[in-house]
Amino acid sequence: MEKGTKSLAGERQFPLPDLVREALKCFENNQLAEKLVARERYDDSGYAVVDELGRALNGRQLRERAYRVMDEHGLRRARLYGARASCFTYLANNGVPDHLLARWAGHTDVRTTKRWYVKPDVEDLRPAADAWGGLACVPDPDPAENVRCGSVRE
Repeated sequence: MEKGTKSLAGERQFPLPDLVREALKCFENNQLAEKLVARERYDDSGYAVVDELGRALNGRQLRERAYRVMDEHGLRRARLYGARASCFTYLANNGVPDHLLARWAGHTDVRTTKRWYVKPDVEDLRPAADAWGGLACVPDPDPAENVRCGSVRE
């Protein structure tokens, strides 16, 4: 079952990352090979991820296929919906501006993207933890010493 976008912002165009473009080419090559085997039984559904007869996968089948790929590559199983938040968290942590995150997500309000899809974990907080160390450091008047950080000098 297909459903439309929630708003006009959901209908958008964006450039495909090279990694995604390569994956789609692999899917296309797999489909061509499966089409040759299945011949007239093959259904040209137009979907990128299909079964061996070209039929669109339902949610359960898509999850099972994704979990199989995760298992084959030694990855921790993650919910597919969680992957969306993981991607936006990664992009946010790597300097993608909020307005571009929202555009990519199909949101008209940046706050929606930040509230529901950017979910920093403990390691994402590492730069902030490292920055705290600057509070305990004061410039040393002796240029040879440069910086004295929270230690007692003898």
